[in-house]
Amino acid sequence: MHFVFSPPGTAAAGLLDLPWHRPLEEWTDDRIVEIRSRGLSRHVVRFVAEGGHVYALKELDERLARREYRLLRRLRELGLPAVEVTGVVVDRGEQIDAILVTRYLDHASSYRALFANPRGGGHPTDRLLDALVELLVRLHLAGFMWGDCSLSNTLFLFDAGAFAAYLVDAETAELHPSLSEGQRHYDVDLARERIAGELFDLFAGGLLPPDVDPVEVGDDMVRRYEGLWDELTREEVLPPDEQVYRITERLRRINELGFDVDEVELEDAADVEGGGSRMRIRTRVAEPGHHRQILYTRTGLGAQENQARRLLNDVASFRGYLERKEGRAVPEVVAANRWLAEVYEPVVQAIPDKLRGRLDEVEVFHEVLEHRWFLSETTGRDIGTTSAARDYFENVLPNVPEDLTGTI
Repeated sequence: MHFVFSPPGTAAAGLLDLPWHRPLEEWTDDRIVEIRSRGLSRHVVRFVAEGGHVYALKELDERLARREYRLLRRLRELGLPAVEVTGVVVDRGEQIDAILVTRYLDHASSYRALFANPRGGGHPTDRLLDALVELLVRLHLAGFMWGDCSLSNTLFLFDAGAFAAYLVDAETAELHPSLSEGQRHYDVDLARERIAGELFDLFAGGLLPPDVDPVEVGDDMVRRYEGLWDELTREEVLPPDEQVYRITERLRRINELGFDVDEVELEDAADVEGGGSRMRIRTRVAEPGHHRQILYTRTGLGAQENQARRLLNDVASFRGYLERKEGRAVPEVVAANRWLAEVYEPVVQAIPDKLRGRLDEVEVFHEVLEHRWFLSETTGRDIGTTSAARDYFENVLPNVPEDLTGTI
């Protein structure tokens, strides 16, 4: 017998005395529990309670078990929504498959349980699709081809009226530096077929509302995926006098969707009448809280998470502007330092002495960026940071109460 546990799995040491030498379906250990919200599986799956946690044990071929173990660990490292893998057990005896051990997602539900017990008097189709589409897009942005995207292979957590989706099964998945169009479309087409089939199964069991058409739901999933992918990755031509404000608007929408921007690239759009720039955005998924660390590393500025996200967007926009203006690639560290000296510091140094302390400097700069966007949206043209800051100091900052931040 051979046990392989990842570092978080050391908390599951109490599992070591389970009857691993016997087929999983024959186990009668007192720690085995039933999970009513579990989904369907092609393999034998049992659940064990140990040390205050519940673990899912799945019996499958050793090669697949080892591969899924590695992929789930990698997803965890990338900060992607997936179940936490605990370990893999191999060499259990002749003609007995390996067992993959994962930590069960507390308070999670399967799609079947959600349809069987709808909350709020309505079926959950729209919210399930939104959550699944967001999960699939996040995986694809990270170069992860699922190969078996379905409602059955996903667990859902309630999230303030919506759902958060987590990948459960990664047997057929592949991880690449990036995905081709063909790989993405294969995943999406397969998901459409699987989702429609799963909903037909619900219909046969009397769990699907009569106004839900499984085929239409499958097609709707594709439309939602394509809409989100397009918003995150499409190229866009920007007129010369709207560049900064249009970039800011696009980055704002991407952030509101829960995604982050890694890079903004601008190049002259010579093939477009009237000129302008062609904008390409590289979007990626990031771990919560990482923006503060990145901003501090690049600029030395301490900020809250949302502040840091906003400032990093401005750095990315400024870098794209520099590269287009100078006609060459600008290293990230150079762009960050020039942004600090040419954009950020002039604004905070211009804060009137009598208003200094109303808000911290990073918050002031963030609000200046917001004010710049508002003025540009109102006028329909780019308003520079200097002009926006001047207007902000005259008309907005004086209205901030002096004791708002507790500064004496």
